[in-house]
Amino acid sequence: MKALRIVFMGTPEFAVGILDTIYQNHYDIAAVITAPDKPAGRGQKIKYSAVKEYALEKGLPVLQPTNLKDPQFLAELQSLNANLQVVVAFRMLPEAVWKMPSLGTFNLHASLLPEYRGAAPINWAVINGETKTGVTTFFIDDKIDTGAMILRGETEIGANETAGELHDRLMVLGQDTVLKTLQLIEKGEATTTIQSDSPEIKTAYKLNKDNCKIDWNQNGATVHNLVRGLSPYPAAWCYIKDNGQEWNVKIYETAFETANHSLASGTIQTTKKEIKVAVSNGYINLLQLQFPGKKRMKASELLNGIILSESAIAF
Repeated sequence: MKALRIVFMGTPEFAVGILDTIYQNHYDIAAVITAPDKPAGRGQKIKYSAVKEYALEKGLPVLQPTNLKDPQFLAELQSLNANLQVVVAFRMLPEAVWKMPSLGTFNLHASLLPEYRGAAPINWAVINGETKTGVTTFFIDDKIDTGAMILRGETEIGANETAGELHDRLMVLGQDTVLKTLQLIEKGEATTTIQSDSPEIKTAYKLNKDNCKIDWNQNGATVHNLVRGLSPYPAAWCYIKDNGQEWNVKIYETAFETANHSLASGTIQTTKKEIKVAVSNGYINLLQLQFPGKKRMKASELLNGIILSESAIAF
């Protein structure tokens, strides 16, 4: 058995669950490295990362370098005498960092590599209508998410499951996969598989305003998958226009129903309780949405305060 002394690197809530598993299983955590504090919200108050909040609660040493190549940071990292680094949802590491520990540096990625390398694997798996995904541990190399794989864990994706729901399930699956990976490394029994490469491999591109916008000319399944793949954050969006007014609207939950009709895509139909948008092969029922200056609400609640005319369109 090899005694592990671990440096953990991560920032968001997803990483907290993994760090907690390492902590609860009594591994020696030399330090936690996370993103620098930054102002957030209307008041621009300084906000700690979710990982920092957890580390402080548990009394774990925290480092927050702005530059991972800074000689002072590298010297501090070396002085921790860790023999393994575990990375979950952090940033790309320079070679001087990932090569430092004698047992290497492994990452937990929320996809079945080599599919969905990149920044938003959970979102894109849902957006693309995948029925299966998972998590992968791999030893980091000089490219993004391309290193030799250690373990994978698989799970099904529900037909109407959102990225948020899948995120929470993958965090639990990730906890189990990281723990098994640590146990293999501890016993000196970790074996690896080199990732395959091909032009058909799907990429988990960084999300931005453009790729989060709904195109109502797409078919219903594609629109529905985009909405659930971006819910609850950052949320799919579109413009709704009616009687000379135009709103930037976030859409959080939809249902798709197939139907034959002669309406132009983007045409809005409302009842007292429903808002439906026409697509080429049916209707997208907007179940939860958010107009500017209002809270997220059900369509039936929104229609108590906003009346849309027969000429309303989504685009």
